Amino acid sequence: MNTATSQSPMAMDHRPGFFARAELWLDERGKGAWIAAMVLGFIFFWPIGLALLAYMIWSKRMFNSSCKSMTRTRARHMGKSSGNSAFDAYKSETLRRLEEEQDNFEAFLKRLREAKDKAEFDQFMNDRAQKMTDTDDETGPATA
Repeated sequence: MNTATSQSPMAMDHRPGFFARAELWLDERGKGAWIAAMVLGFIFFWPIGLALLAYMIWSKRMFNSSCKSMTRTRARHMGKSSGNSAFDAYKSETLRRLEEEQDNFEAFLKRLREAKDKAEFDQFMNDRAQKMTDTDDETGPATA
């Protein structure tokens, strides 16, 4: 009679390998630890640094907290009511005013860029016209 055990040899207490433990350790310490490991890899043996860089990009560790997600989180909290109607009115008025100021500033920057572009183009056209008149003077009829 054969008695089967409930645990197979593969189901024994499995301890992760060195690379899995190192990855977990670096993940606990954040992106800075990954970057430090990559820099040290480049310093001591460049293929290790290159391999870490490739792994960080491939596993998306370099881009795990993007500006988009932070903006979405901030927008979600801005729309929340605090429960105090006076503060909520003040907050909405302040946000509206800030958005208006931002729009005005962006319009000002656009006008400033357009004026700079126009000035540069006018300077180019003046330089070109000057070169044309200088060329005409040199190739013009010689008086002797």
